[in-house]
Amino acid sequence: MMEIKQRIEEIFSELVELNEYIYLHPELGLKEEKACKAHVDILRKYGFDVEEQFIGIQTAFKATYDSKKAGPTIAVMAEYDALPDIGHGCGHNMIGSVSTGVGIVLKSYMETLGGKVIVLGTPAEETDGAKVDMAEQGVFADVDVAMMAHPSSKTSISIESLAMEAIEFEFIGKAAHAAAMPEKGINALDAVIGTFNNINALREHITSSTRIHGIIKEGGVAANIVPERAVAQFYIRATTKTYLKEVIEKVKNCARGAAMATGATLTIRNYEKSYDNFVKNNNFNNIIEKNFDLFGMGPVEERKSNLGSLDAGNVSQVCPTIHPMFSITETDIPAHTRAFAEATLTPYALQKMKAVIGALTQTGIDIINDQELLQAIKQEYNKTEK
Repeated sequence: MMEIKQRIEEIFSELVELNEYIYLHPELGLKEEKACKAHVDILRKYGFDVEEQFIGIQTAFKATYDSKKAGPTIAVMAEYDALPDIGHGCGHNMIGSVSTGVGIVLKSYMETLGGKVIVLGTPAEETDGAKVDMAEQGVFADVDVAMMAHPSSKTSISIESLAMEAIEFEFIGKAAHAAAMPEKGINALDAVIGTFNNINALREHITSSTRIHGIIKEGGVAANIVPERAVAQFYIRATTKTYLKEVIEKVKNCARGAAMATGATLTIRNYEKSYDNFVKNNNFNNIIEKNFDLFGMGPVEERKSNLGSLDAGNVSQVCPTIHPMFSITETDIPAHTRAFAEATLTPYALQKMKAVIGALTQTGIDIINDQELLQAIKQEYNKTEK
């Protein structure tokens, strides 16, 4: 442990500068040019082979160090996109700085221990989730385990999230004078309202943890014109990817029934990328909990179910993944606020940043050194419902 702390200390001033630079230059998803370059520059400096514009995404990168010796491949995921108006209110400046730090320190051990470490720059977690594309395109096919850590007001090991799809229903009807000739029209807004009513009836017959929430995006242009076009958008969430597929088909049938009842024409599409549920791995969580304790990250709290969704869930569907939360505040500060963004620069947060780099690095070393541990993680993963 002392050696890891010393190696972190040697590079920590650069990581602090990286964290502050990205905080001061917040960029929205898929526009993180300054942040991406800052990560790439420091990783190249420390001997990583960097592929920019990775998988065709302008602000994504893949930084690789291959020891050319037998051993596992460990991926560390960096985020660095900001939120509109409030900047890094989710602390992604610190997520990326932690991940790059872990990659650099872990590389120094792999020179002797063997294996490969990959630092992945994953843009747009808040919007279009680059991890979704990476998972779909096989980026993690040869990865043994993936890691990252997210700042929070609380420290917790196990995270749960819902699988999610974003579905849009567009109904096309026929315009007519709503008073003089309503019989000549086909009311697309009625089809949208019918869809909402059908979904409300469906709620009795789905699990209580399932979430369906939507809006009417377009509902007509004037009260005296029968609406010829109406659009509704929904997020549909469930605890597993498998069950989500069942629910989505039922929701689509709600819209199909409404279209049939009104005579409107229906078009269905996904208007955002789909996020998968996060697959928990107890063996993996146990080792990171041990190392959180070792590096003074406590107290660790029981993680309650997160009824939101995140693109790391898609990674967890293709390889064992950890996504612990680590406290950077001494009081409870809500995420997605300016106050939380400011907290990423405090001495307390930087102390925790240093500790979590150590804990993740030690976790990588444990996995390299203990083949039985890695096999236990993989065996549990293969048996877990996705």
